[in-house]
Amino acid sequence: MWRTIGHEWAIALLQRAIDTGRVSHAYLFTGPANVGKTHLAKEMAAALNCTGDAPPCGSCRACLKTARGTHPDVFLVEPGNGSIKIDQIRQLQRQLALSPYEGRQRIAIIADFQAATVQAANALLKTLEEPPSRVVLLLAAVDASLLLPTIVSRCQVLPLRGLSCQQIERTLIGRWHERPDLARLLSKVSGGRIGWAISATQDPSILARRQRSINELQNLLREGRAARMQGAERLSRRGDVATVIRLWQTWWRDMMLVCSGCEELVVNIDRLDVLRGQASQCGLASAKTATRGTEAALLQMEQNVNTRLLLEVLLLSWKRIRPI
Repeated sequence: MWRTIGHEWAIALLQRAIDTGRVSHAYLFTGPANVGKTHLAKEMAAALNCTGDAPPCGSCRACLKTARGTHPDVFLVEPGNGSIKIDQIRQLQRQLALSPYEGRQRIAIIADFQAATVQAANALLKTLEEPPSRVVLLLAAVDASLLLPTIVSRCQVLPLRGLSCQQIERTLIGRWHERPDLARLLSKVSGGRIGWAISATQDPSILARRQRSINELQNLLREGRAARMQGAERLSRRGDVATVIRLWQTWWRDMMLVCSGCEELVVNIDRLDVLRGQASQCGLASAKTATRGTEAALLQMEQNVNTRLLLEVLLLSWKRIRPI
């Protein structure tokens, strides 16, 4: 039984391919981080070598070994120090050239393939062009546009989207026995990323970091020019600047929603009273301007601009708000 949460259409497609014996030599799972791409790829790997009656059964030797990461015919490649390197692909190719040891097929799962170097991507392309017999490649990437078109064209692409808040909330309550109030909050702030929501139930520091970032925003909104300049300098030294700005972006979008009378769509529901108070001071026009500012800042960060200067411009553009 497939245990991947959501993505029913993709599961049905993969199951049909297994049932009919028409499995592609390569699949590419795309979608946001923590949406379930690698998890689904691992389940597909288990299903391909499953010896149970309804693959993936989850209980046979092959399924259990695949889940534990110890199956001798299933290989997982992940970025090391931020990228997938050509040596990793060459080692994988040597492994795939051998006959299956226990299973019916040898399977490679390559996570975050958008992080592959050009050399690594070109090396894998040779395997995709002339795939060895009894080998299936399962690639996962944030977006197909970040990969070489020649690689994408040789894969069956399965674009996975974020799950609904309702689906995540039900899953957290039903499968992870989470408190309803926390399940609802996590479903909202997860952005459809079920993997993130599950991790947040198990690691309190994830929500704690969120709270600190929101508190930092509140402090900056109360401060004047000098304190905001200092805040920009302090934040620019951190390694999670983009993550913080994305969180601030949800805050400004929430303020727009409150100003527009659409509170049911708010993400930061645990701070709704604060949002209401700030919205009454800020107004819709200022909230829109701030939202656009965070969007522009995130785009500029991808272009390797001066982070401190970017933050100074962003923080100084915000309207000063009295404490609520």
